[in-house]
Amino acid sequence: MPKSIEERISQLDAKKKALQAKLNKQKRAEDTRRKILLGSMVLTKIKDESIQKWVRQELPGFLTRDIDKKLFEDLLD
Repeated sequence: MPKSIEERISQLDAKKKALQAKLNKQKRAEDTRRKILLGSMVLTKIKDESIQKWVRQELPGFLTRDIDKKLFEDLLD
């Protein structure tokens, strides 16, 4: 028996939601990867005095949680 239009619309809506969730997950993963790669680059270049000065200047204002500040004690001292 053919499905009603309402049933087809409902199935398409469910498929759309599933695809949107998959897209959102992919975007979050890409964002996380970008952050990791950028952080890795900064940590690699931190030996450069100008970059080290910039990080020491900017990092305290960027970090708000004590647990995060503790991770960067070596750069903040």
